[in-house]
This record gives sequence, C-alpha cells and structure tokens, in this order.
Amino acid sequence: MARTRPDLTVPDLTGRLSVVTGASDGVGLVLATRLAAAGAEVVMPVRNRRKGEAAIATIKQRHPDAAVSLRDLDLSSLASVAALGTTLRGENRPIHILVNNAGVMTPPERRTTAEGFELQFGSNHLGHFALVSHLLPLLRAGRARVTSQISIAANENGINWDDLNWERRYHARRAYSQSKIAFGLFGLELDRRSQAGGWGITSNLSHPGVAPTNLLAAHPEMGRPNDTLGVRAIRALSRRGVLVGTVETAALPALLAATSPDARGARLYGPSGLGNLSGAPAEQALYSRLRHQDDAARVWRISAELTGVSAERLDLQ
Repeated sequence: MARTRPDLTVPDLTGRLSVVTGASDGVGLVLATRLAAAGAEVVMPVRNRRKGEAAIATIKQRHPDAAVSLRDLDLSSLASVAALGTTLRGENRPIHILVNNAGVMTPPERRTTAEGFELQFGSNHLGHFALVSHLLPLLRAGRARVTSQISIAANENGINWDDLNWERRYHARRAYSQSKIAFGLFGLELDRRSQAGGWGITSNLSHPGVAPTNLLAAHPEMGRPNDTLGVRAIRALSRRGVLVGTVETAALPALLAATSPDARGARLYGPSGLGNLSGAPAEQALYSRLRHQDDAARVWRISAELTGVSAERLDLQ
C-alpha cells in the first residue's frame, strides 16, 4: 500500500505580496507554487535568470493565472542584496510574506562571498540578515510574516565565535551548522525586536527535515563536480518512502509557518515524523542552540557590524 503523503490547506492569499528566496528549484519552487496557487503575488529573487524563467514556466503551466515575477539577487554579494532592497523599496509595495529559503551547503573547500565572508555564513545568514534589514520598511507596512528556513544541522555543533569565517581551520559541516544556528537566532531576535518596537512583524523558523533537494547535488561553481553519496542515498530512500521526505513534503513546514493563522512568532516548525526527518508539519521545541537570548542579541549586533546594515536606521528613512 502506498504511503499517504502529508499535506496542508493554505488559506486564501489573494491580495498578498510574498517574496521567496531560492525559488528557482527545490523547496523554494514548491513554496512559490503553493503561494501563487493560493492567490498570492509571488516575487522570486534569483541568482540565475535562466533557472528563474524555467521556474516561472513551471508555475504557469500548473497555474496559468499565477502572478509571479523575477528579481535579481545573489545572497553572496551584499551589493546585490542592497540593489534588490533599493528596487523593492522603490516599488513601495508592502510585503506580507517573506520566506528566507535560499542556502548553500558544505562546499568541499572553504569559499568566500564577494565581501570575503565564509560562503555559508555569508550567504545563508548574513545575506538574509541584510535583505530583511533593507526590506524592513516594506515588511512593517505589510505587517509581514517572516519565515526563515534553518536545518536540523542547527541542532549540532555551535557558533565559532572566535573565528566566524573559519579562516584558521575550515570544517564544512560545522560551518554549515554555524550558519543555520546564527540564522535561527536572527529569526528569533527579529521577532523579539518587532514585539518590543511595535514593528508588526511576526518572525518564525522552519526546517525541511531531510529530502532530495539540490543542496548536496553537483555544484561545479562551488567545487562539487558530482552529486554526493549522501544525496544519492537520500533520493533512493525518498523514492521508496523510507525515513526521509520528498521535496513537496519538505516545503510544508515553511508553508505552515508562513501562512497558517495558527503559526506563531518565535516558534520552530518542522516535520513531525521519526527524528523529525519527514512527516506532517508541526510546531517543535526550539533547538538548544537557539534558546539563549544573549546569543541572539550578539548575533544581531555582529551581523549589523559585518554587513554595515542597520535595520533600525533603514526603517527611519
């Protein structure tokens, strides 16, 4: 008997503007498709225009009336992030949903962003921190729900406070964990500051469990010419419905966190199956690495210093 895959009902999002990073494939494409199907207008900031156009064609094939459009964004470049912020602020439209979904995972050798930050820390965390900061006036205007996609890796290792850019001894998996812990702490601190400052933004976290996405697939531009053994195994398990999820089910926790009227700020949503690797989406206990408010405030302060972007300053402009 075939296993019944979990799903959820997305509320009517007509008239809502949503932004989804990393929407050109994988979980991000599923999220953009589901949001558009529910009536939202979806902005898809992408690094690769060709992939973005193919993604829009896929969405339009399933939902001909979908309102979807591309913008340019490379999260490994703070200049690109700032340019997108300028573009969207110039359009002056309130944003109601922001899903910070894009990410990179475990390049075999240490690589850096345009500004010299370790690639995973710089793209997964600092790039999104800067993006939210640049978009804060629009998020406030839309009383937005901001959902930041972390990982089960945020329940491993810790933040290398003395060497955030892993210049002395690079360890790909630990650097990935750090990027997701920092990103999670940022998402929680965003909600805390919104509550304290009356910003009207609700910020929460999600994680996809484990599914056959492209995070571990071949990325020659990142020094990985072939698919890893890990992603091959995950694909095989996913096809058999064993332990791990599918790309479609992996998108459900973020979809729940971003759209459900029952989803709350400062909470983590993920799969509810064995080991939280797959299954129906549900609220989960915060990982131990995410429970310290002092760490969250420290991450916010350091991120503002490293990126040179102050959310509060931009919001006053």
